Amino acid sequence: YCAQRKTVVFLPLVRTSQKFRDILEQEGFRAAEVNGSSEDRAEVLRDFNDGKYNVLCNSMLLTEGWDCPSVDCVVVLRPTKIRSLYCQMVGRGTRTAPGKDHLLLLDFLWHTECHELCHPASLICESPEVAQRMTEALEDAAGCPVDIEEAEEKAESDVVAQREEALAKQLAEMRSRKRKLVDPLQFEMSIQAEDLAGYVPSFGWEMSPPSDKQVQSLEKWGIRPDEIECAGKASLLLDRLAKRRSEGLTTPKQIRFLEGKGFQHVGQWQFEEARNMIDRIASQGWKIPAGVTPSAYVPVSMGG
Repeated sequence: YCAQRKTVVFLPLVRTSQKFRDILEQEGFRAAEVNGSSEDRAEVLRDFNDGKYNVLCNSMLLTEGWDCPSVDCVVVLRPTKIRSLYCQMVGRGTRTAPGKDHLLLLDFLWHTECHELCHPASLICESPEVAQRMTEALEDAAGCPVDIEEAEEKAESDVVAQREEALAKQLAEMRSRKRKLVDPLQFEMSIQAEDLAGYVPSFGWEMSPPSDKQVQSLEKWGIRPDEIECAGKASLLLDRLAKRRSEGLTTPKQIRFLEGKGFQHVGQWQFEEARNMIDRIASQGWKIPAGVTPSAYVPVSMGG
């Protein structure tokens, strides 16, 4: 496949790289090898660039800092679980050059099954989720001309619609459950806390599971701790709960009860307003008081 190409081969060890060069030479290739100890490295790289060799073998020496735009074939024979390293190896052949219209990647170790390379969608989409949806759409339209900007807009719209549909379904299920503790997602959506709902841990400690103390505190506040996957999210949520108490806003249990009765956005109510409504419902045998329409009810603090 690469007999008529300018090829770079990545191998795991220097001795393996040298042995592979010898095998290629026996098969009729004009092969060379470079490594960190090669005294003639600069000369070999220059001769490869000039066409004296058509295959260059190396062990991790050429992953970065070396540029030969005319390379149009890359062979990866070095195992790696690191996506960035794999991209660096493949990237040695992605430079543009006169007469070169594509790169041939020979992936004998099936790295492409575990490392996703860059697609056109990755260049313009901010969200990986949107990029994936756009890539799927481009694959479905293979052979047909596609405006990538229109494809991005369509993919983003599809992702948002799918996310909203899944979220609505999940919230409906949560509200229908009779639990002593409140699902954190219902609480986050009720108080319109996008930073909580979209939280992604950044530091090592944030990624670890919630501590026993955090779990106990969440339960005390009325939040179901099983739904909190990491310590960073638990810490942020506990801080928000404490701040809401100091501001006199509704508790998770008040939110769960009143939204279970059909009231909307209870997370934005004052604590006293929620308590008064719960007292009114309790005095009516846990039925909605006459003249109150939960879905349309607006408390005084919100202009009702």
